[in-house]
Amino acid sequence: MSGGLEALFSPIILFFVLGAAAAFARSDLSVPEAVAKGLSLYLMASIGLKGGVEVRQSGFSTEIFAAAGAGLALSLLLPFLAFAALRRFGRLGPIDAGAVAAHYGSVSVVTFVTGVEILTGRGLPPAGYMVAVLALMETPAIIVGLLLARRGLAGGAATGGDGLWRETLLNGSVVLLMGSFVIGLIAGKAGFAPIAPLFESGFRGALCLFLLDMGLIAARRLREARALTLRLAALAVLLPVVNGTLGVLAGTLVGLDTGSVAALGILAGSASYIAVPAAMRLALPQADAGLYLAMSLAVTFPFNITLGIPFYTALAGTMVAP
Repeated sequence: MSGGLEALFSPIILFFVLGAAAAFARSDLSVPEAVAKGLSLYLMASIGLKGGVEVRQSGFSTEIFAAAGAGLALSLLLPFLAFAALRRFGRLGPIDAGAVAAHYGSVSVVTFVTGVEILTGRGLPPAGYMVAVLALMETPAIIVGLLLARRGLAGGAATGGDGLWRETLLNGSVVLLMGSFVIGLIAGKAGFAPIAPLFESGFRGALCLFLLDMGLIAARRLREARALTLRLAALAVLLPVVNGTLGVLAGTLVGLDTGSVAALGILAGSASYIAVPAAMRLALPQADAGLYLAMSLAVTFPFNITLGIPFYTALAGTMVAP
């Protein structure tokens, strides 16, 4: 429990709280869009590079394939569970339920990066290959969500098939994460050494500024939300708890170490608010964008950053034998 409290009061989390508090107080504090985009590119390149370097050092193993299999299975399963809950308890139609379910089956890069930093600070760094697992988990949930929503569309088919595949597979975050991972894999520790000061020394500071911006955005989205009912807000908290618990269980069953189990729980419990909204805008324009962004960004993201990550970490610690 003390470890969870320490995580809550780390500068990384407190900068997010500062941004949210400033937005709720209607301060004019803001992070320029170009700066925020630059920080995002830096964080994704850094986490990808370091993951590739670590895999190069440790080599490929059965654990990598086990983690990848567990991640893919979760990304395919979780949208079905979310869809059923959203239809039954959230009282959403099939189109909105399918769109929201895709968000809760996919992953949040920023939640993962924050979680890795917190886990590393606690002496539980996840294996480098978890970056590849993150990238693998982004796409399947989008496909499942569209299949679930399809029944609610006139004519029984989603739109923009070719464009959807391009938007999904060539999404900027996927390309940068996997590309930098491959670069790290090729370069190894020796090749990474000359650029390590840039990608290691400034990482925490950049993450603090990025989360300041995310706090501002999340709070403003919450203030502007119109379609977010109390039932849906409750599901936006319950879904990550259930999904994250399943992620921890899956990681434990395939024999991952404590840090990697916690990371898989963080991935499963997160909800996409970048890649999936982009795909949904293209393939499901009928879905309520304000609803799925309010749930994933304004409710689930703050919950995970403040309470979810400590919960998944504590659960992993109890599940994995020392």
